[in-house]
Amino acid sequence: MKLRTRLNLVLTGLTAVFVAALLADELRNSRSSIREEIEAANHVAVQVIGQLAVAYSEEGGEPAVRRLLEQLGHVRANEITLRSSAGELLYRSPPAVYKAGRDAPEWFARLLAPHPARQGFELSDGTQLMIEAQPSRAILDAWDDLTHLLTLAAALLLALALLAFWLVDRALAPFPVIIDGLERLKHGELAYRLPPLSGAEASAIGAAFNRMAQAVADNVRAEREAREAHERLEERRELSLVVEQRVEEERRLIAHELHDEFGQSVTAIRSLAMAIATRSTESDSVAAARLVSEEAARLYDALHGLIPRLAPPALDTLGLGAALESLVRDWQQRHASPRLTLRHELPADLGPSVALAAYRVVQEGLVNALRHAQATRIDIEVSSTPESMTVAVTDDGVGLPAQWARPGHFGLRGLAERIGHLGGHFEVGNVTPHGVRLAVRIPLVRP
Repeated sequence: MKLRTRLNLVLTGLTAVFVAALLADELRNSRSSIREEIEAANHVAVQVIGQLAVAYSEEGGEPAVRRLLEQLGHVRANEITLRSSAGELLYRSPPAVYKAGRDAPEWFARLLAPHPARQGFELSDGTQLMIEAQPSRAILDAWDDLTHLLTLAAALLLALALLAFWLVDRALAPFPVIIDGLERLKHGELAYRLPPLSGAEASAIGAAFNRMAQAVADNVRAEREAREAHERLEERRELSLVVEQRVEEERRLIAHELHDEFGQSVTAIRSLAMAIATRSTESDSVAAARLVSEEAARLYDALHGLIPRLAPPALDTLGLGAALESLVRDWQQRHASPRLTLRHELPADLGPSVALAAYRVVQEGLVNALRHAQATRIDIEVSSTPESMTVAVTDDGVGLPAQWARPGHFGLRGLAERIGHLGGHFEVGNVTPHGVRLAVRIPLVRP
């Protein structure tokens, strides 16, 4: 919303509040005036008409009372009815001719109507005379006065809004020039400067604008270079993520091929070799068949150890906890030393990316410790909170070499990139008195 519009709305709103206060006071006064008028008129009507009706009833009965009422006609602010002793309507005062055919809105009448006043008289012959206050004409007068006042208030508001718009527009005349300068600066016209502006405040703003434009022109080249460098870095990160995903897909496909095709073929070769060894009667054939069976068994064991390194099948079927247990159990069976321990406490709804990253952390930590650390113990701990998961692999080996982070060592660097893509934190370092600790923290709730 524009500043001139806001200022106009503020002035108009304040005026509207003032007018609303006047209208509310007018309504309050009208209500009090109507109440006093109706009560007074009803009191006079009750005293005069009631006494006359009683007197006429004693002298001439019901016909005399009816003639009296017909001669009176409509009594302002009152409605008079006459009923027989049996409840039959004998007379009702005629409607008012003042502003006939018009009534105030129902909600307005309910707002201003006083408490109903009604007075009844039982005449000598049993007929009932009822005098009831009728404020509809007084309320209609108040409604007409209010609508007239509202018309004047609307005209006043319109005139004030036009005057305020004209004055504010004159006061804010320099601002479109400033806005135009900002737009031109936004679209790259860094050489543009504002002309001298009238008014102390506008002149100060123009001078500040020109200084700012100069500063922008001085810094834009450096900012553009920084942005381009950042874009190149983001592109490389995205490319790295795509490559990593493709590698994982290829690993999974290769693992499935090894398990489904090569595993079954090796099993079939071993079964055929055992069948030949069982049925053959020649010792050379039996020995060759057993040799083939043993080689097939060793090849199957090698495949069984290679498949989890490519893509752990238990991770997709049984979850991270079972996959880690299988990984540690297989490594421990192949390596009597060091001793491996695993402690894990994991939620049931880990995402596939988080689970695979945690698995790769443990796998990389085990491989590095077994190959280089000369450790006697490797402790693996995986824990989680509702916000994050922590994975730590600690050994008691010789520690990291001095140049472990030099270029060409992609294991830990690739792992750090993987954790970075998930918004996590990666750290690796020596621990006291000796050994290495690899730890990562992966958020489970992304911001």
